[in-house]
Amino acid sequence: MQTAARPSHTHDRSRAHEAARLAKRLRHAVGRAIADYNLIRDGDRVMVCLSGGKDSWTLLDLLLSLQTKAPVKFELAAVNLDQKQPGFPEHVIPEYCRERGVPFRVIEQDTYSVVTRVVPEGKTLCSLCSRLRRGALYAFAEREGFDKIALGHHRDDILATFFLNLFYGGTLKAMPPKLLSDDGKHVLIRPLAYCRETEIAEYAAQRAFPIIPCNLCGSQENLQRRQVRRMLDAWEREHPGRSEIMFRALSHVAPSQLADPALFDFASLGSPGETARPDAHAWLSGEASLPGGDT
Repeated sequence: MQTAARPSHTHDRSRAHEAARLAKRLRHAVGRAIADYNLIRDGDRVMVCLSGGKDSWTLLDLLLSLQTKAPVKFELAAVNLDQKQPGFPEHVIPEYCRERGVPFRVIEQDTYSVVTRVVPEGKTLCSLCSRLRRGALYAFAEREGFDKIALGHHRDDILATFFLNLFYGGTLKAMPPKLLSDDGKHVLIRPLAYCRETEIAEYAAQRAFPIIPCNLCGSQENLQRRQVRRMLDAWEREHPGRSEIMFRALSHVAPSQLADPALFDFASLGSPGETARPDAHAWLSGEASLPGGDT
């Protein structure tokens, strides 16, 4: 009787080789983002926001890997916000962090009850949930003296945010790899800024991270963001590499080729020595004068 063929050692070695190459690519991408934007400096205490999703697990894992080889010394601590969602497995993150020897803290704040009470039924909870979560994490970071707050947003998140602001907000902005909070007290960093979501998902599966789904808002993703992500996915399928080109454009901005007079001094172009300009009212009312006094 012929037995079923077993996977060959060659196949196993090939899989291990591909996994090693993926890990190397992601480490390189994170290291390049850190260097390009000076995300982490010598002596920094970095707070890694750990939700239990694939992105934050990958962020923590890659930073831990780089920590042993980095040209600067920095501390890492994982921080999870327990929002008291029903059924949330509170043991998963502490157990994993203990196994890895990672310092961690769990902040308990019942934002779930607040969000579900305040937001009308049928409306997305993401915006309010995000604000409450951000406030809790900022307060903890300030209290504990962290220098940087590391978030797990990746390249595809940044692109999607850019198109959301373009289509629905009328602004050209996205998620920068490094950001100073509005109150000027916190520096937010996104070390995964150069990483593709598909590769993060593959890496998380290979590393068998204990993924915790977000039942509060993850299953109720904002409709506009979902539409944008579908559009980006379709573009990438039809034209592989387009997402990379679009992301590259975000770091090669030409203000003189856009139309923001606050960003580029269009008014002075071709007008040497001009000291004053008529305002919009003057032009619209016919009171604007041409050079030389003619109307």
